[in-house]
Amino acid sequence: MTDAAPRLAAIAETLLGAPVPVRIRAWDGSAAGPATGPVLVIENRRALRRILWKPGELGLARAWVAGDLTFEGDLFELLDRVAGLLWEREHPAPAPAPAPVPARSGLGKLAALRPHLPGPGSGPAGTAALLRDPAARAAVRDLVALARPWAAPAPPPEEAVRSGGPRHSRRRDSEAISHHYDVGNAFYERVLGPSMVYSCAYWTADGTLEDAQRDKLDLVCRKLALEPGQRLLDVGCGWGSMALHAAREYGVRVTGITLSREQAAYARKRIAEEGLTDRVEIRVQDYRDVKDGPYDAISSIGMAEHVGSARYREYAGTLHALLAPGGRLLNHQIGRPPEHDERAYEIDEFIDAYVFPDGELSPIGTTVGELERAGFEVRDVEALREHYALTLRAWVARLERHWDEAVRLTSPGRARVWLLYMAASALGFEHGRLGVNQVLAVRPGGGGASGMPLRARVWGAGPA
Repeated sequence: MTDAAPRLAAIAETLLGAPVPVRIRAWDGSAAGPATGPVLVIENRRALRRILWKPGELGLARAWVAGDLTFEGDLFELLDRVAGLLWEREHPAPAPAPAPVPARSGLGKLAALRPHLPGPGSGPAGTAALLRDPAARAAVRDLVALARPWAAPAPPPEEAVRSGGPRHSRRRDSEAISHHYDVGNAFYERVLGPSMVYSCAYWTADGTLEDAQRDKLDLVCRKLALEPGQRLLDVGCGWGSMALHAAREYGVRVTGITLSREQAAYARKRIAEEGLTDRVEIRVQDYRDVKDGPYDAISSIGMAEHVGSARYREYAGTLHALLAPGGRLLNHQIGRPPEHDERAYEIDEFIDAYVFPDGELSPIGTTVGELERAGFEVRDVEALREHYALTLRAWVARLERHWDEAVRLTSPGRARVWLLYMAASALGFEHGRLGVNQVLAVRPGGGGASGMPLRARVWGAGPA
């Protein structure tokens, strides 16, 4: 029989309470759902077993990374249709429930499936006992029948393996950074392009990705008011692009720190090729171990997401102590909307398992508050949400253009991780589920002196 897709569509409609938003094609050649638009391809029964054994986002992610789920057509449209159902993007949020409902960042709330599916680790045998709704019970029984045999598939090898220990200890942070960044510099070259900047660019109407990344680096330098001879600490220096730009264009002396040995080696090579070894030093070092302040300025671009809420005050205090009085900090950080109850926030399962292990997002208000508690005076906050959506779409286009090379340089699963992560994140920024902000703060000098001009920003040219 070739009826797997119609049965899966019926199961999904029962569990989700709405028609399937995309066409489904199953391993037996059957299809169901809308006749036009993107197609979700279920390559084999193993995809169903992954979802049954790990209901919600992690099971779906494992099926995607392993190649058990694939797609045809426009990935952005497919994700947007699914997100429109699961996130209910077009409708007002319901009133808060009496008990906090965990919310997730990044890829998002695919755990909306959970009201009708068993808990993690319960396995298919325990499904019926956990369900109360007769229609849901029948749907899951049909899903179990389609998924046979019932053995739990092993996770894809790309899934992060943690050695244990407390979250955001030095050892665990180093492992998390290595998981994400030490996958081969050549892979990142294919995705990021010649700039090798892995953070939100700053776009003009007709600029290229390279233009936008150069303009972002220059914006950071201008906000920091860098001058020749000053000392800049670049926290989370990546492949050295900020350090190079600041040293070359503004004549400062830069110390860049990263926990990725591959990034450090790449950055040192670029610095040597540009003849700037006398002005730029790259260290493999935790920010908590930097002891050679004071610095005149600090840039932290796309690094604070790795710090964690429990460590953020320590992070802010450490950077404050490393700055000279009157020194400026530019903190460039992804944020999320606040929860009704912040205790309900959970790290996104897909992001945590495959992209940024232990990464955490905070609302911009929380970030500003922690910087102020550390003694900083926050002078400017600039939201760049739409800029990051454009950046991610440009990275996705580059990855798709260099797909065969990316697979060869890493693995098919790793390339699928990055494709899903970047495409879903682009939609998250476009629809306001994610944000990114540049926070400019100063360590006040004697008598409260900030060293800031009366008008630090120019918003437009004004009337003609």
